[in-house]
Amino acid sequence: MPDTSPTRADALLAAATLGLVAVAVAADRPAPGGSALAVVAGAVLGGLVLGARRWPLPALLATAVVILGYYALDLPPVGVAAPAAAVLYRVSERGHVVPAAVVAGSLLAVSVVARLAEGDDIAVVVGTELGSEAALLLAVIALGDAVRNRRSLRAALVRQAIAADEERHREAARQVEAERLRIAREVHDTLGHTMSVITLQSAVAREALADSDPVQAENALAAIRSVSGSAMAELRATLGTLRREPGPREPVPGFDQLPALVDGVRRSGLAVDLRVEGPVDTLPAVVGSTVYRVVQEALTNVLRHAGATRVTVTVRATPGRLALEVVDDGRGGPPGGPTSGRGQGLRGMAERVALLGGTVETGTVRTGTAATGDTRATGDTRATGGTRATGGTGTSGGGGFRVSVHLPLAGVAA
Repeated sequence: MPDTSPTRADALLAAATLGLVAVAVAADRPAPGGSALAVVAGAVLGGLVLGARRWPLPALLATAVVILGYYALDLPPVGVAAPAAAVLYRVSERGHVVPAAVVAGSLLAVSVVARLAEGDDIAVVVGTELGSEAALLLAVIALGDAVRNRRSLRAALVRQAIAADEERHREAARQVEAERLRIAREVHDTLGHTMSVITLQSAVAREALADSDPVQAENALAAIRSVSGSAMAELRATLGTLRREPGPREPVPGFDQLPALVDGVRRSGLAVDLRVEGPVDTLPAVVGSTVYRVVQEALTNVLRHAGATRVTVTVRATPGRLALEVVDDGRGGPPGGPTSGRGQGLRGMAERVALLGGTVETGTVRTGTAATGDTRATGDTRATGGTRATGGTGTSGGGGFRVSVHLPLAGVAA
């Protein structure tokens, strides 16, 4: 809301209006009563200038009435443009250009008619005084409107700058949140898979020691060492992005590291069949990284929850599309379903795929189909950035579990 309090400029304009009337009185030397009345009129006109900022239209009308009354009392002539100029400027500056122009035109018309009725020369009245006074009135009205427009433009630019700054902050916050979620997914996938393998291999080592089988125990401990070393390397790479440290980064896991991932799971006692079909080596790195993490999370869930003996991982690349399928012969799904408290991995999996415009389907598979790769689902969930249960056979009985990913490759940056 604009400030309506009189300013120093208003005080100067009011003093100038009063001074104009005082000069006219001193030059004309009217009767003592006329001089006092003229000065009072000048003071009223100056006061109206002070009030025009808060009450522009009433001050404008009152000014017109005082000027007309001034001349009706036959006081010393001061014109109509000069005493009205300050109020007309302030009124137009407050946005009332049309009322200011109407009042200015009316004052000029009344002045011309009155001067001609008194017998003044029409050439002087119309040709000289009317033109100069009209020019002055138009100038102050135009000046007030220009000041208002400039102030409005400056305010609009300030608002735009504030809005742009707020949008930059919102975008920065969105980027920070996206990076936080990315790092959370990386840490979850890396640690979840690693701890699952370590848990299984440590159990194998304990049983081997109990059975006096040092070779099997040594193999289990070697597997633990290998998977923990890989996890440390990935975590160092993730922390390096947080610290923005210079120097080379650990390579992003992709298609070329899928065999090593599968071998690590095989050493845990789970039979894994990896099938890669199509030219995956030419696909963008982000696609390879997403597929690696999805396979890692799917195998981790099998190790943790499925009680499976065999898993089939199929990666099939065709022109414009990539399909990934992970099928096990276990109990049919994680305990409590994909939306349970243990479903963070499935949710993160779906978020990764959704970032590339793909979809994730999860569901229970009919008994006896896991080893052959048959993925007819009796209960299915679809996800684009999240997972939700839509039914199925739950966790009772056999049947296995399926994770299917469909990625459109068009538009994915290399």
